[in-house]
Amino acid sequence: MGTPGSGPLAGVLVADFSRVLAGPYATMLLGDLGAEVVKVESPGGDDTRNWMPPVRGDVSTYYLGINRNKRSVVLDLKDESDLVLARELAARADVMIENFKPGGLARYGLDYAAVSARNRGVVYASISGFGTAGGAGLPGYDLIVQAVSGLMSLTGDPGGPPYRAGISVFDVMTGLHAVSGVLAALYERAGSGVGQHVEVNLLSSALSGMVNHSSAVVAGGVVPYRMGNAHPSLFPYEPLPAKDGELVIAAGNDGQFRKLCDVLGAPELADDPRFARTADRTANREELRPLLVARLESRDRAEWFRELSAVGVSCGPINTVGEGVELATDLGLEPVVSPGGVPSVRNPIGLSRTAASYRLPPPGLDEHGDEIRAWLGEA
Repeated sequence: MGTPGSGPLAGVLVADFSRVLAGPYATMLLGDLGAEVVKVESPGGDDTRNWMPPVRGDVSTYYLGINRNKRSVVLDLKDESDLVLARELAARADVMIENFKPGGLARYGLDYAAVSARNRGVVYASISGFGTAGGAGLPGYDLIVQAVSGLMSLTGDPGGPPYRAGISVFDVMTGLHAVSGVLAALYERAGSGVGQHVEVNLLSSALSGMVNHSSAVVAGGVVPYRMGNAHPSLFPYEPLPAKDGELVIAAGNDGQFRKLCDVLGAPELADDPRFARTADRTANREELRPLLVARLESRDRAEWFRELSAVGVSCGPINTVGEGVELATDLGLEPVVSPGGVPSVRNPIGLSRTAASYRLPPPGLDEHGDEIRAWLGEA
């Protein structure tokens, strides 16, 4: 079926029964690495096809951003003949990824128990909002998980309301965790010959992904709170005003702080006992901040960016997303790829021998339906 891909996952067939973000993002990354991905859609198509604006032509850029390197087939699971084909696809797949509500595919004989009974080697990944126990009936939207996990309590000005992150951060994170689980299961299968059930959920990914903040709770008994752009354990590690706008400065250790002070023309600050160590600077941030700002405000952000970067102090202006793409381009990262003439963002994983490839643009609804249905119908 189709032209075989290249890459470390060449020859791996992925049956993609997911939609919206976490699942499609995961299957796109697998497709970039060479897997053959068959995107199974309902007659109405993936929800994100209609999430617009913005658009490219008349297609949602949301959909375009997470669906390259796939072939689309419409299979109505309520139609018996289509259901037979869906089961056949699952039986042939090396990997099946789904994000139906827990138990939602059992009525169609497409749950893990049914699929693995026929396909012993299948790596079957289920993505949910809150797992399969007490949260099985809860719908899993990223915004809700940002709220209930505690992330929104950390985001925003200290005296202001909580905010969501600017992206669906836990959907993306859960998609990455799904890929990690699938790759681990495929590696194990190479020895055992047997697949397994990979389960990930947004809330667990959220608690894992909040790293130092969730660790503060479970290991230290400390509940973190909103600090705006400040860091609870480091200073300076936030935007500070320069002459023409704010510059983010991240001095993560004593050596970096000393270099910062030298470039700012204030080496005495690094020797001041109030600021000598990380813990001192964190405790005395309100005394240190105006001393740094007084020097930063004498010059433009671009000048400080060049000089501080040259000595290894991490810093940068607050860019728009467009400026971020431009910076990556200027740095030689070649962030944009255009399979089939449709621009999208490059897979971030670099492999020296088996690089990611970009073979197919995001498919139209049922674009490959005839080809795939014919293939599945073969004896």
